[in-house]
Amino acid sequence: MALQVILNGQQRSFEGLESGATVARLVEALGFREDRVAVEHNGSIVSRAQWPSVTLASDDRVEVVHFVGGGSR
Repeated sequence: MALQVILNGQQRSFEGLESGATVARLVEALGFREDRVAVEHNGSIVSRAQWPSVTLASDDRVEVVHFVGGGSR
């Protein structure tokens, strides 16, 4: 069964992931580079070192912030 989480406030279904998938797998499924995102899981910031061990369950709340390079002159 596909993993369903509330991602950035919206219900999302991930066909390639199941309950018990890790934050690392979710970030990969979203297509983000690890060094460009920050993740919050059920209200707690998850350090990048913890991504492979933090597992997800259906209806978990996940916030992913993607950093974009650039700047002003």
